[in-house]
Amino acid sequence: MDEQPQARLTATVTGTVQGVGFRYYTRERARGLALTGIASNEADGSVLIIAEGADRAVRALAQWLTSAAAPGRVDDVDASYGKPTGEFRDFRTG
Repeated sequence: MDEQPQARLTATVTGTVQGVGFRYYTRERARGLALTGIASNEADGSVLIIAEGADRAVRALAQWLTSAAAPGRVDDVDASYGKPTGEFRDFRTG
């Protein structure tokens, strides 16, 4: 069996990303990529995204975050990658 490498994305997205459906569209995109994790609003107006799954899918989500398809206006994505923890069963909004 050919198993894909797994990864974890932790990203803070800044700009006009709250109140525009950003978390919900991110959730749907992540689910479409078979990722688990969470997208949650932060007190400073940013959105925190944690996504785990196949490395290729994690990187596709990170790329989508800065694309024209993402709702609102993304000014910056501060992203880091690491090893998945397996703490999530699905992708949800918080």
